[in-house]
Amino acid sequence: MLLIRNVGDAKAGLTPEQHLAFVKDCEVYIEKLVKNGNLKSAQPMIREGAMISGTPGAFVQGPYHTTDEILVGYYHILAKDLDGAIAIAKGNLEFAYHSNAKVEVRPLKMKEETTSYHYPGGNLKV
Repeated sequence: MLLIRNVGDAKAGLTPEQHLAFVKDCEVYIEKLVKNGNLKSAQPMIREGAMISGTPGAFVQGPYHTTDEILVGYYHILAKDLDGAIAIAKGNLEFAYHSNAKVEVRPLKMKEETTSYHYPGGNLKV
């Protein structure tokens, strides 16, 4: 999983032309991942929401972000290994348009080893 992070609203500093170029470049990146068989799904996240914490009967609802860094989207990719996923992440267009962009690369657990439970979507062949 590639988790895309930015500081604040990084796209607010783009001109309308730059924003359109960014969106078009992202579409090309996504289509390349699809063509290469590396993409399962990808979505940007809308910049509103809530963070829920606590325990049953004592939940707390607050803002979805408490720092300047915001999770702005994800790519669910398919790669042979972590190095392959890192190579895909380095091609993400956030880096070309936003100097504060970060892409967190995290393997997904597909199967619970202790019980042999396969998580939904966890039967993918890579």
